[in-house]
Formats: sequence, structure tokens, C-alpha cells
Amino acid sequence: MMLGLLLARAGCDVVVLEKHADFLRDFRGDTIHPSTLEVMHELGVLDELLRRPHQEVGELRGRIGDTSVTMADFRHMPTSCKFIALMPQWDFLDFLAGCARRFSGFRLLMRAEAHALIEQDGRVTGVHVTTADGALEVNADLVVGADGRHSVIRASAALPVQTFGVLMDVLWLRVSRRADDPADTFGQIDAGTMLVMLNRGEYWQCACVIPKGGYQNIRAAGIDSLRKRIVATAPWLGDRVDEVRSWDDVKLLTVSVDRLQRWYRAGLLCIGDAAHAMSPIGGVGINLAIQDAVAAANILAPALVRGAPSLGLLAQVEARRMWPTRATQWLQLMIQQRVIAPTLASRTRPKAPLAVRMIERFAWLRRIPAYLLGVGVQAEHVKSPAALLARP
Repeated sequence: MMLGLLLARAGCDVVVLEKHADFLRDFRGDTIHPSTLEVMHELGVLDELLRRPHQEVGELRGRIGDTSVTMADFRHMPTSCKFIALMPQWDFLDFLAGCARRFSGFRLLMRAEAHALIEQDGRVTGVHVTTADGALEVNADLVVGADGRHSVIRASAALPVQTFGVLMDVLWLRVSRRADDPADTFGQIDAGTMLVMLNRGEYWQCACVIPKGGYQNIRAAGIDSLRKRIVATAPWLGDRVDEVRSWDDVKLLTVSVDRLQRWYRAGLLCIGDAAHAMSPIGGVGINLAIQDAVAAANILAPALVRGAPSLGLLAQVEARRMWPTRATQWLQLMIQQRVIAPTLASRTRPKAPLAVRMIERFAWLRRIPAYLLGVGVQAEHVKSPAALLARP
């Protein structure tokens, strides 16, 4: 959606395909990091976005065993917004779609699912699409696969994938929030358990980290066992954990980390999770995908206005975004191996490691993890042209 907006803004004709009838799907990435908010500022729509309901997180707090820590402080970020915004992804997507519709070259087709590539003389020239009204062919100078970690586009293109071992999965659920609850978004680590809680105003959006492949065993133990697991980590939720009535109230996120060894073919480019599935650690996946979109528009928009981009330009997009992808995945896998896996395997109450104690003691150190989460390894800025004036 972001790439569609940027390309339409530059004067390209764009068709965005969405297989569902709407964007209303729960338990998706709902964090909009400072890097993404900066892009919205550069597009001149930040104030309009922030008029939508959202929560603002200036610090990330946590508890390790019985020690409370402040892990990241976004209030000193070199960006327009010095916070993470929490906004349902369907609201953010709807906002981007509204911005993109102001440009005459933009079209959004709902209930339209691409299921195969169209190829001619070794070049991708479009996609076969299933719609509510029947089959459709969409021809294009460039097809962009942005259809997630289970991408049909990348599978159809037979692009080689490198997969990395992961040691965790995540159970998403929600519990009501009260006025006297802590205001912060925070994580809690205790003996054998990890719980991340996002303040969504009226409720807590909770991520319960479990060992990889452990869901069936946890489910076999019964829903009450999961409730006890939550209460053991956050005792103050004990009087409302029964709101998790059944397994229908729990969503399993099967974590995977992978990346394409090559992101493109003639007429085709993959970005976002279709090019690199990220771990949920840090909640950076959506923001990394948007950085891909900005870089792709910066490099490709001038050529796309004239026609099909060359392989060399597609290679430039991959080269630009491969380094931040590798660095971010390396950091996620290191945290998984050195922090998460030992915690889930432990049966004793953990103590805050030296690095965390140093961050708690010296406030300026909190700016480092804030920068890595909020901006990332390599920030992208909007440089693609604004060839068209938006309609009112």
C-alpha cells in the first residue's frame, strides 16, 4: 500500500490487489515506529494520521524477575515523532489507501487474489487474479510481491529462500485494561515465561512467548493452564484472566525467519515479508517493509513513469535493503538464542543481566535500543518525485 501510494504520487499507474473484502483482521502488527512516522511527515500527512485514535509509547519498560527496568527511551530520537504509535493495522492501511486514492493513477481492488504469474519470453508481465466477479488478468511493467511470509508471488517465481532456525512461537490474546493498570507498554520475564503487553487503551494486547512447536502440548494441558501461565508472570491480571474463555480467544503466530537470496526477476520484485520474514522481536517487521517500499519508490519511480525498469534497477533495490535486513535478522536471532531460549528453558527466577542493569543505571544508554527499534539500521527518506497534485 505504501509503495502504491508513492508510485501513484510520482505519476505511475498502480493497481494494488487485496484478497480480503476489508482490512479488519486482528492480531497483526500494530506498532508504527518513528521511522514510519517520519515517512508520513515527509509526505505531509502526519498530522492527519495522528488525528486517528492511537496510543503513544515514549518508553519501553519491563520487569525481569523482580527488577523493573526501562529498556528504551524514544524521547531523544532524531525524528519528528519521539514515540511509537500503536494503531490497529486496519486503520493504518485504510489511511494509506485514502491518501493513495487522491491520485488519479491509483486503483485498489478488494477481494482480488493473485494466484500465478503471467510470463512471456522469460519476463514477468502480470498476474492471474481471482476476484468476486471471476478471473482477471492484470498486466504490468512491474509486479511487486508484497503478500507476506507465505507469499504466492515468490513461490510462483521460484525465488530461492534461505531459512533460519527459530526457537519460539507466540500466542496472541487480549485482556481488559483498567484505569489503575500500569500505563506503559512493557514486557515481563520470569521463570520459564515471557509476556509482552501492549497498552491498547481499553485492553491489553498480550503476546505470550512459547517454545517452538510447543503449542500442542500447551493446548493439551487446557486453557486453564495457559491462564495460570499468564498469572504467574503478571499476577495483577488474576481477576480477569478468565476473559480468555477458550482457545478461540488465542491466536497462534508460528514464527519464521527467512530471506530471499535474490529478490527479483525481470518484471518482478519482492519486498517486505515476501522478501524477508522477520521475527516479532522488537515489532519491526511492518516498519522494515515500509522502508523497503520507500527505497523501491526512490529507485524505481523515475523509470516506471517511462516503462519497465531494468534488472539493474531491481538489483539496486535489493542491494539497498539487503544490509538492513541481514543486520536486523542477525540481531533478532542473537536475542532469541541468548535471551529468549534460556529464559523459556529456565525454572528459576531470572536476574537482570549486567547490560540491562547498566541501561537502567545510565539513562543515556536507553537511547541505543530506542534508535535500533525506532529508526533501525538504515533509515529511508522519501526522495521519489511528487509529479501529481493530489485531488482534494
